[in-house]
Formats: sequence, C-alpha cells, structure tokens
Amino acid sequence: MQTIASEPIANQLIASECTASACIASECIVSVPNASNAAAPPTPRRPRKRGQRGFTLIEMLVVITIIGLIMALVGPRVLGYLGESRIKAAKIQILSFSSAMDLFYLDAGRYPTNAEGLIALVRPVSGVAAWNGPYLKGGALPNDPWGHPYVYKLGGEHSAYEIISLGPEGKEGGTGTAAVISSLPPAQN
Repeated sequence: MQTIASEPIANQLIASECTASACIASECIVSVPNASNAAAPPTPRRPRKRGQRGFTLIEMLVVITIIGLIMALVGPRVLGYLGESRIKAAKIQILSFSSAMDLFYLDAGRYPTNAEGLIALVRPVSGVAAWNGPYLKGGALPNDPWGHPYVYKLGGEHSAYEIISLGPEGKEGGTGTAAVISSLPPAQN
C-alpha cells in the first residue's frame, strides 16, 4: 500500500490495491479521520446509481388516465355480473324455501297459511302439533339479496304456494334485472 499526500486530496489515503466494488480505475479513496472532521459524524449519502430516476408528473398522469379508461370499460361489466349474481342468489334462496315448505308439509299435513307466512318455517305455529323445525338453516328467515322480505302467497292456479322476491326495486313488476323473481316456472309468472 502506498501513501500519497497531495494538496487536492488532503488527509486521504490512496491505495493501488483495493476491492472491485469500491474502486474507480484501480484506485480507492478512503477518508482518514483527523482532528478537523473527527467531531462531526459523517452524513450518510445514498449515491444515485446510473439510470435510476423518479417518475415525472406527466408519466404519472398518463398511467392514471390509462387506469381510468380501463375501469370505464370494465366497470359496467363487473356491475352487470353483480346484478346477475343477486338474481341467482334469490333463485337459490327461493329453492331453499321450497324445500323447507315441503318438509313443513310432510310434518304438518298442510302448507303455512298467508297469516303464518314464511315465519312458520323457523318458529312453531299454533295448531301444528308435529312442527319439527326450524326448517331453514340458522333458524332465521333471510331477506332477499336487495334487503327486502320475501313475499309468500298460499294457493294459486298453478301451484299450492308462491314465494316471491320483489327484486331491486322492492315492488311488483319490472323487467330484466329489476323483474320479480318467483318460485313458479317462468311461463307461469
């Protein structure tokens, strides 16, 4: 190792043999503490690597615009799937109610009256000694996927009972995803 002192590189040690990671043209520059810089701790600096830089405001705005355009194209489809999935969930719940109604019929010998309604599937009703429920899992009567109670009607020209979800609007009528969902087959609604 050689020690070279020159005026531009005061108080520094230049070594001709050094590691490749800390070398510039086979010479390393190492700081040598002296009385003038020993009191102040060295400030850590993170050197910028070649090619490393931040993003400009324009680049970030372009990316945000592209993401916004993608969401504008994909968003309506996702919301459409959400509406369809709620309809499917309502149909599955109505099928579950129908199975529970059949079990109630087997135990009681009749379907619940309009006054008793669907609550007869989760709580005992008067006049039914052989009630063996609750007939629905969880022992609670759920609302439809839109938060409205299901409507139960005893008797009818096509079926012994009808269970209806009033859909997202919560009223009779409607078309498409706003239509009433019934336990009757589609041709009989």
